[in-house]
Amino acid sequence: MLKPLGDRVVVTFEEVEEKSVGGFVLAGASHEATQTATVVSVGQGIRTITGDLVTPSVAVGDKVLVENGSGIDVKDGDQKVSIIRESDIVAIVE
Repeated sequence: MLKPLGDRVVVTFEEVEEKSVGGFVLAGASHEATQTATVVSVGQGIRTITGDLVTPSVAVGDKVLVENGSGIDVKDGDQKVSIIRESDIVAIVE
């Protein structure tokens, strides 16, 4: 399992498959501004100039909306995950 550093978050994106009227499969994220993801792991947070620790606003298991195209895709064993910054998370889906 990956343990992110600082304000980084490990997420798995939900694969969305859309079909056009003619039956062609369209890429799920090709026209979306955001993607839905599940938080897998969270870093400890970032430090301010004075040394205070600011903990992340998300927790493991949260469903979040992430800006499209952000983060780095990596493989953790057989699982494909992305490492993003907490600032790339737009909202928590409740």
